[in-house]
Amino acid sequence: DGTGRRLHLFQPHDAALDLRDCLLGDDDDVARLETTHKDARVGEEPTEVCPRDRWYTLAMAPPMAADALGRPPFTVADLVAELRWPSPAPAVGLVETVGGLRSPHAADGDGITLVEELQPDVVLLVADAGLGTINGVRLSLEALDAGSHVATPLVLLNRFDPASEIDRCNRDWLGAHLDVEVLSSLPGLVARLRPSRG
Repeated sequence: DGTGRRLHLFQPHDAALDLRDCLLGDDDDVARLETTHKDARVGEEPTEVCPRDRWYTLAMAPPMAADALGRPPFTVADLVAELRWPSPAPAVGLVETVGGLRSPHAADGDGITLVEELQPDVVLLVADAGLGTINGVRLSLEALDAGSHVATPLVLLNRFDPASEIDRCNRDWLGAHLDVEVLSSLPGLVARLRPSRG
């Protein structure tokens, strides 16, 4: 489009982050991303990414943080109603959750509930690349599969180190044993999510 805005990030909770923070890679990955995907932009103003009333100063699940700060409770429907996409609409919209799929996101639901309300095309599961990730990925995918949605899951192994044997073995095992696409680099993720032209 004429604005160059191809991607927009929305966070129902917490301080606004840019692409560098929400999808972590090593410095070389970030540099390549900025060089080859200059049109992958997110909201310029923090409040475009996360409503100001949803910024918290406590490292807790959002409804717990709101309660500790004396703020009123809120529902998943409240979060969905606050979601605003820029105009013109971006080619790709990302909604970032916090704490994992089963972590509470509101008084009446968790990450799965939010997925069910939003009905996205894709759910991106960002997982550690190292020891323990196979168990975490399998449990998360099982929880996601039980939800009432039709989203395609993708797995991104965060901070994947190709020199690490355990990282490589985890990637290969997940790819061989699970019916899910497993990605291990930020540029690869951007290429996967980039809409086709025509």
